[in-house]
Amino acid sequence: MEAVIRTAVAEALATLGLPPSDFVIEHPGDISHGDYACNVAMVSMRAQAVEGTEYTGKKISTLDTFTPRTPTRPGFKNPRELAVLIKEKLEGQIEYVEKIEIAGPGFINFYFTRDFFVAETNRIINLGENWGRNDSWADKKVVVEYTDPNPFKEFHIGHLFTNAVGESIARLFMMAGADVRRVCYQGDVGLHVAHAIWGMQKLGMTSESDFTAKDLGRAYATGATAYKENESAKTEITVLNKVIYERSDERVNALYDAGRRVSLAYFETIYKLVGTEFSEYFFESEAAGVGKELVLNNPEIFPLSDGAHIFEGEKYGLHTRVFLNKLGLPTYEAKELALAKLKNDRLGGYDHSVISTANEISEYFKVLKKAMGFVYPELAAKTEHIGHGMVKLATGKMSSRTGDVISAIDFIADVAQSAHDKITETGMTIASPELSNDIAIGAIKYATLRGSILQDSVFDKERALSFEGDSGPYLQYTHARICSVLDKARAAGIVPSLTPAPTEPYLIEKTLYRFEEVVQAALDDRAPHKVVGYLTELAGAFNTFYAHEKMADATDKFAPYKCLLAQAVATTLKNGLFILAIKAPERL
Repeated sequence: MEAVIRTAVAEALATLGLPPSDFVIEHPGDISHGDYACNVAMVSMRAQAVEGTEYTGKKISTLDTFTPRTPTRPGFKNPRELAVLIKEKLEGQIEYVEKIEIAGPGFINFYFTRDFFVAETNRIINLGENWGRNDSWADKKVVVEYTDPNPFKEFHIGHLFTNAVGESIARLFMMAGADVRRVCYQGDVGLHVAHAIWGMQKLGMTSESDFTAKDLGRAYATGATAYKENESAKTEITVLNKVIYERSDERVNALYDAGRRVSLAYFETIYKLVGTEFSEYFFESEAAGVGKELVLNNPEIFPLSDGAHIFEGEKYGLHTRVFLNKLGLPTYEAKELALAKLKNDRLGGYDHSVISTANEISEYFKVLKKAMGFVYPELAAKTEHIGHGMVKLATGKMSSRTGDVISAIDFIADVAQSAHDKITETGMTIASPELSNDIAIGAIKYATLRGSILQDSVFDKERALSFEGDSGPYLQYTHARICSVLDKARAAGIVPSLTPAPTEPYLIEKTLYRFEEVVQAALDDRAPHKVVGYLTELAGAFNTFYAHEKMADATDKFAPYKCLLAQAVATTLKNGLFILAIKAPERL
């Protein structure tokens, strides 16, 4: 409806002889002020004033006003008079708009008919799992890369955050009709691997040892600390790094292969737990050789400097980075450059590529993309980097080098145990391990997506596990509550139906229909928190509705419509939770 109203307003401007203007159509903060409000009159007057008419006032927004000193067009002297003229042009021209009012200095408020809300409820039921989807990216192949843990290092709660962000971005593209390919780029070579292999050797771990991913994390911390604090160890690790790249030592190769195998198997258990299934995996080991060749074949882009090949970012307002070090080994930068080509070749091309990482390397990606523009200009044009905030501990930032990390598995298990205890205390249902994990994942993902992904976050377990609002479990509980209510209604012989509907729409109906536009806005702005905020508002609206309305009373003539409305809310919650990769349990 926003698009329909926008088109009608633009046409009204044209019939009044006014040029197009960049007006806003939005939902009023107070629901009693209509279903949509438009500031076209103020914006249009300002635009005319800027062309030469004197005026006094402030920059126009939906809250600002001004008073022009002279009329900009015959027939109106201020925004409110113009709004009246626009209103007259719009009367009876927009289907489902029952009433148009002028408010304040010239806002135009639109009120929908009762039939509109009934039709929307029916449309939600008919669309089912497709409710909220659109075709804005139909027939487009979109690659979304995220999580990107490094084998031989711990998969920590920071990886959970980047996974939550990347998975939600991938699902937003899916909701827009895109053919989404999830990919994960894992650093199976590099100095961090040398740290781990060196640590494994010092800790007595062999290729035949029965070691775990946690043991690998301990080995990495051992090597990383020694590299920083001991010059002799640093020299040994530097040499070992080259040996690993060249695969020139059979014992090192065996140790490396065993460690890589354990790490990757461990990662798969976590991906399954959080609901991510990657289409393809890419590894630094396969990108290294390609990256080195790219750098050496383009000396004009990557000139030699003190024995290393660099990209001179300062020429473009950025900073210089090394792409091939003095030992002739490709750096992360060279491998990332090669990765773009590897993705394109293996996936048979793509229309858009999203790379989601922590924003602490956003500046690095600016340099990378600039360099890519010279080597692969067509791929650079399709590449988008989304930097997000970091998970912080109460004691400060995590460091896998020192071993001061919280393992993702341990973290999820701890939250799941707390969820189990909370469910058991309330007596809501039997707290099975599966349900406890689903609640834990919901709590973690909601907590990390509730604010802008650009911001850092701190996980508060008590708040995250609350069943009383502003949490993942609250949304899951609301969905389960609706399922329970509908079961009771069925037992009472109530069949959900569009008729009869009460004369006035319920307040929840005025929230429900907005889901589609929220999903679209969340994708356009790369802002999953918009979905989180909407679902929380919807859940609150339903629980208020439920507190005041009987839904399983066979003597209530409106019970069938109320149940249909509840079913539409459940569908919306489930589809919205899908975007966040949170399960919607039917019993809780």
